[in-house]
Amino acid sequence: MAEKTDDTVKIPGFTFRSINPPPSSTSSAPVPSDSGATEAHSQSLFLPKIRGKKVVETPAFTLPFNASQNAWPSFQESPWRQVDWSEETKEVLMESVRSYKPACDSVAAARVLLVGPVGAGKSSFISSVQSMFYGRVMNRAMVGSSSSSSTSFTKQLQSFQLHGSRERDGKSMALVLSDMAGLGETNSPTLHDMLATIKGRVPEGHTFSACSPVGSLHVKEPHLVKKVHCVVFVISALELSSYSQTMTSTFQQLREHISALGVHQVALLTHVDKLGLASDITQVYRSSPLKHAMVKAGDLLGLPVSSIVPVKNYSEELELEPHTDTLLLKALDHILQYVELHFRDHPQGPQQADDADSAVSFSSRPSSLEN
Repeated sequence: MAEKTDDTVKIPGFTFRSINPPPSSTSSAPVPSDSGATEAHSQSLFLPKIRGKKVVETPAFTLPFNASQNAWPSFQESPWRQVDWSEETKEVLMESVRSYKPACDSVAAARVLLVGPVGAGKSSFISSVQSMFYGRVMNRAMVGSSSSSSTSFTKQLQSFQLHGSRERDGKSMALVLSDMAGLGETNSPTLHDMLATIKGRVPEGHTFSACSPVGSLHVKEPHLVKKVHCVVFVISALELSSYSQTMTSTFQQLREHISALGVHQVALLTHVDKLGLASDITQVYRSSPLKHAMVKAGDLLGLPVSSIVPVKNYSEELELEPHTDTLLLKALDHILQYVELHFRDHPQGPQQADDADSAVSFSSRPSSLEN
């Protein structure tokens, strides 16, 4: 049952708060109206706190193993996905990323936005990928101390173009990975902020704040290269049993809005080495816990398992590990396939909906939450 105060309507897991809308000349969403009313107010959908300890609800999922007791089921006899772990295959995958060029001539570099809960490993993934091409472990994207942190280390929109080390030519690659504040804390991005970012209307370095939604700082006419060509959800395998049932609705609603912009989505499942795979990551696709976790991640996001890939980020290591690199490269290859699908869908460049007739409304409550 919704509880209404003077300026706030509360529904379990969501808050609809009245705010002043961005100026109409710079907003990427139409000013909402209610039965012809001319009152210039909109509502911003704030994504709920999603760390398990902050959500007092029945978990959406339970995993068939106990991490604290290391009670792991046996491995499957044969892998359910085939991966060539050879050094030769790793080098081929690395070269395919180094030489990648977007299919759209007007776009110099594909832009990928990472979205996910606090502590899921978005920044760690960016640093791990850059480490691989740089030739040593490094933290290019600043990361927090652990996956258990309830506060996002990233506060701003930060974009990183991949490049090699100077010893390995140092050339920039045609792939940009963008990071943003994690979902689930007080100042996490609003739905309005996230969709504006995908449309290229949020300037680099913008600090997300619930008290100051994207408005006056909007990029009025974003260049094609600033728009996002693929969204990657980053989910921790260790947190799946902590996400509430409301969170399933939250992620799937977010996916619906992003899909309306014509942008494809995939997902990374992080911390998979903690599922009994730390000693041998090559057994990743024989692991029963991992397969179960990927199915549950698909249920959480509303994505098919074929759109989800597991990764192991560098966190404790000081040296690169070939098999970890292979898993990261397979993830990049998977992402680039969906980037290319986006350019195929938009041969003249990504023309994401910005007009009043086709833009997604940021203010209306989803029908699934009105009951």
